[in-house]
Amino acid sequence: MNTNNEMPKAYEPADIENKWYPLWEQRGYFHGEANSEKKAYSIVIPPPNVTGILHLGHVLNNTLQDILIRWRKMQGYEVSWFPGTDHAGIATESKVEKTLRESGEPGRDELGREQFIEKVWSWREEYGGAIIKQLRKLGTACDWERERFTMDEGLNNAVRKVFVDLYNKGYIYRGQRMINWCPVAKTALSDEEVIYKDVDGKFYHYNYPLSDGSGVLQIATTRPETMFGDTAVAVHPDDERYKQFIGKTVDLPLTDRKIPIIADEHADPEKGTGCVKITPGHDPNDFMVGQRHDLDIIAIMNDDASLNAKCGAEFEGLDRLVARKKCVKMLEEQGLMVEIEDIKHAVGYSERGDVPIETLVSAQWFCNMKELAKPAVEAVKSGKINFHPQRWSKTYDHWMENIQDWCISRQIWWGHRIPAWYNDETNEIYVGLEAPSDGGSWTQEKDVLDTWFSSWLWPFSVMGWPEKTKTLEYFYPTCDLVTGPDIIFFWVARMIMAGCEFMGDIPFKNVYFTSIIRDDQGRKLSKSLGNSPDPLDVIDIYGADALRFSIIYIAPVGMDIRYSNEKCELGRNFANKLWNACRFRLMQGPVTEGFRDLSGVNHDLLTPDEKWIISWINEAIIMTNKSLEDFRFHYAVHEIYELVWSTFCDWFIETSKVRLFGNDEEKQQVLQVLDFVLFKILRLLHPFMPFITEELAHQMGFLTEEQTIMQESYPRPLANLNIPSIMEKDHDLLDLVEAKFQLVRAGRSLRANAGVPDGKKINYFIKATDQINADFLNSEIASLKILLKAGNIEISLIDYDVASHGAAPSQIANAGIIYLPLDGLIDLEEERKKLNKQKKELEGWIKGSIAKLSNEKFLSNAPEKVVSAAQGHLEEMKQKLERVESLISDLK
Repeated sequence: MNTNNEMPKAYEPADIENKWYPLWEQRGYFHGEANSEKKAYSIVIPPPNVTGILHLGHVLNNTLQDILIRWRKMQGYEVSWFPGTDHAGIATESKVEKTLRESGEPGRDELGREQFIEKVWSWREEYGGAIIKQLRKLGTACDWERERFTMDEGLNNAVRKVFVDLYNKGYIYRGQRMINWCPVAKTALSDEEVIYKDVDGKFYHYNYPLSDGSGVLQIATTRPETMFGDTAVAVHPDDERYKQFIGKTVDLPLTDRKIPIIADEHADPEKGTGCVKITPGHDPNDFMVGQRHDLDIIAIMNDDASLNAKCGAEFEGLDRLVARKKCVKMLEEQGLMVEIEDIKHAVGYSERGDVPIETLVSAQWFCNMKELAKPAVEAVKSGKINFHPQRWSKTYDHWMENIQDWCISRQIWWGHRIPAWYNDETNEIYVGLEAPSDGGSWTQEKDVLDTWFSSWLWPFSVMGWPEKTKTLEYFYPTCDLVTGPDIIFFWVARMIMAGCEFMGDIPFKNVYFTSIIRDDQGRKLSKSLGNSPDPLDVIDIYGADALRFSIIYIAPVGMDIRYSNEKCELGRNFANKLWNACRFRLMQGPVTEGFRDLSGVNHDLLTPDEKWIISWINEAIIMTNKSLEDFRFHYAVHEIYELVWSTFCDWFIETSKVRLFGNDEEKQQVLQVLDFVLFKILRLLHPFMPFITEELAHQMGFLTEEQTIMQESYPRPLANLNIPSIMEKDHDLLDLVEAKFQLVRAGRSLRANAGVPDGKKINYFIKATDQINADFLNSEIASLKILLKAGNIEISLIDYDVASHGAAPSQIANAGIIYLPLDGLIDLEEERKKLNKQKKELEGWIKGSIAKLSNEKFLSNAPEKVVSAAQGHLEEMKQKLERVESLISDLK
């Protein structure tokens, strides 16, 4: 508590952040325990990759979660925000391999499985906690005592149990299927790990000679190198052009093989020539054709996407792209190439490897998702789970209703090893929590599970499942999930399925999908573009609170964010404004006793301005709580910004100076109102800007050293606090106050238009709308003089007399017409000359612009931007002319 009524002049965020976060954590303010006397509120963090470094997407996501946690804690809930990191199988293995290479140490293959995994664990212990430390810099109120890692022993047990249970139910199986393959990571990928990019490519049209010499069939493909895996050419059974060829064979170019011509509806007579090469080992559709016609499956690729021995000695070992060029050249030399067409097409890329994937047939482990999806679909359709924005539910429904089997095995070492064993003698497969104990010779499956197979259990595995813990009983299901829409299939949908299957209940009630952050040019943030700032650098410059506040302020619901570091100046300026307001208040004396509830104030003696600010704080409380309930964080921040910056600082603090410099009774009353409003503002703002609000609550003397604003109650509507409903009782009075401030804005505008310096005291004349406004304005004359920086203000119901008072520009407001007599302020004759000169110049510019924009040659030849700029400039000059003519009229 501050006892000397002094505050540092400047707000220094780094000092304050470094002071408060360790205290919060040491005192256990972030920790939640099962408490039968309180309602539970819990969130699980989307676990960042253990390889991860904080970026702006994390800032947005975790700021939103922190807002919810702090808000609910202040509302009286027992809260716990479960943090942790994901082992990120492919990413982490790649990272460690790169580290070993760079340090000159033996690589993955030289080390072998056990030693390599030891290296990964060592790397994780040394570097894996970086992002967790960085999250603390942001101010996140995570329950760090509950931090988990997806490779923890407890989570590993959960993963094994789920695999075994689903295997025993017949959902998990091992089979030969067409899968996606990453040639960089050398592992299978799920469909969701494939990103489609539009790239430039070529369509190759070439001939397959009929084996009987009677002609050729022309096919077209983007990948001629896959011809070595062709086992047929398909035509549509009803295509009259090719019926006579069905059952014949063609000579497969560059090989000595003959392949059959088959009839299958996969061939589209309207597409190309109607003839399709069938490569069952490397195309999903061709695989299905092969199944129908019992065709051979020929795998022509090595695991690094080079061609294998089945392609012949000339091609064996060649990279797929090198092999493509060689195939094209040889087809041209043999006179078989007909045409090469430039195209743009969608190509599947490995999300992690960032290279084109291969589709190939492989023995993998799969999970049938159809039955698991049914209760998860119903959970969203019935409204048990709500998506925000709601439109994402359509995306979810479409994917879930067309869900495919999930390829869950990965050919890497870092991850949850599949709990399956193969009998070395009988090839029998055993699946269980532990290795077989029959004494036979068994070898465990080498593959590990997809990283998402542990992440989909996150909402309950972090709470101790499969054990029935008190934490699980109390905090599950969680309440809200904040995540990006890019992992709606990877993670959100699968968590819902897992919760319904293993807990018999949904994992959360609401899902808020964050916006995509782009730069000012609309580009996604990326290191390669150099437009992705380091949040820690931003925090060093502006402070964590400024970054948090700014990124929410510019994040409208469901729309992309346009970010630049300069936009954080908004948050920093706002923090400085609040700091200075508190400092001004503290300079007037120590905190009053009634700051929590106005207990020392006779409500009937409150001034109009005091009633007005209390009504505004009440409105802000209602709107902020409502916005947070509706996940409209953007609206909540704007509401608080307007309340603090304009309503409280620009209006109420200024008008309160009348009573601060009045008698002791008046000063004491306005101080109590200031304290009452300020403490509400600090609590209202705390979830958004935790550091500065904690510091100011102590600097102001609202809290003792042992207290924290985190444990204070979040502001509730004043009607709930036994304060008379000012809004209903004095509705007309509040309208008069609003009208007064509108009149002040009009008066300030007149001063600015006349070019009168701010520091110069001037006189005003106000013709009130009616007697009620006249009486009210007269009672507020001292306030008006301060707000308008006026020497004298005359208020009347009679029209302004130009003959008596001289020329005066005016503006109309609800309370009346305000005039600024110019006599003595400016040289009227000189001002008229200046304005008439401006008018003449503007008329000339407007005439020239109109002529230019009427010129057809200019309009047809000039770029659209130039024409648009010229039109905008013309409108701007017309508006200036209107203002100048208005000022000339005022001076008559």
